[in-house]
Amino acid sequence: MNPGAKALALARGFVLTVWMGAIALVLGLISAPIIPFAPKKTIGFIRLWSRAVLFGLRTICGVTVEVRGLENLPRHGVLIAAKHQGGLDMVAPFVFLSEPAFVMKKELLAIPVFGAYAQTSGQIVIDRDGGAATLRAMIKAVRDRFDQGRQIIIFPEGTRKAPGAPPDYKPGLAGLYRELNIACTPIATNSGACWPPKGMAKYPGRVVFEILPTIPAGMKRAEFMREVETRIEAASEALRHKP
Repeated sequence: MNPGAKALALARGFVLTVWMGAIALVLGLISAPIIPFAPKKTIGFIRLWSRAVLFGLRTICGVTVEVRGLENLPRHGVLIAAKHQGGLDMVAPFVFLSEPAFVMKKELLAIPVFGAYAQTSGQIVIDRDGGAATLRAMIKAVRDRFDQGRQIIIFPEGTRKAPGAPPDYKPGLAGLYRELNIACTPIATNSGACWPPKGMAKYPGRVVFEILPTIPAGMKRAEFMREVETRIEAASEALRHKP
C-alpha cells in the first residue's frame, strides 16, 4: 500500500474515533439520569450509538455494512459463535440483534461510558485468567441470559484475528454448548479488511456479517468444534475474497 493511501486510512480512522467518542459522550450525558431508574433502556442507548458508528463508518470511511442470513437466526434465546476480526464485531450486532449479550474480557470495563453500559446492559464479563472458576461463572451467566431470551455472543478464538490468519478456537465455546445443551448459530465476517484488528486505520469497502445455519444441540465435543470452525472459517474466507 502506498504511503498516501495509508495516511488517508489513518486520517479516516482518527476522525471516526473522534466521532465515536463524541456520540458516546452525548448519549452518556443524556442517559445518565435515566439508566439508574430504567436499566433496561441501556440496550436502546447502545443501539443508538451503534447506528451512529455505522453512519460515521459509511460517511467518513466509505465502509458499508451488510447482514446476510437473518432467516437463520432463531427467534428466541440463542448461542452465537462469531468470527472476531476487529472492533466492528462488537458494534454491528447491536443493530441487527434485538438484545445481544457478549461474553467479554473484564478489561473492557475500563473504557469510559462503554464499561458502564456493558455492566448495566447485562453483558457477560469474564476474567480470562480465572481458569475453571471463570468457566463456571460464565456458564451460570449465559444460562441466565439464555432464559431471558437474549442472544449470547461468544468469540471462539477469544481475541481478534487478522483476515487469513490461522484459526485458534478455544474450548470455552464447547463447554457452553455441552453444559447448556443448546444449539449454536455461527456468524462469519470479513470485517478485518476494513476495520483491522490493530491500529486506527480504516479502509473503504463492504463488510458482511453472514449468519450461517444453526448447528443443533447434542453433538459430541470434538465433532461440534470441527463443525463450527469449518463453517465459520470457510464462510469468512469466502467473504475475504469476494464479499
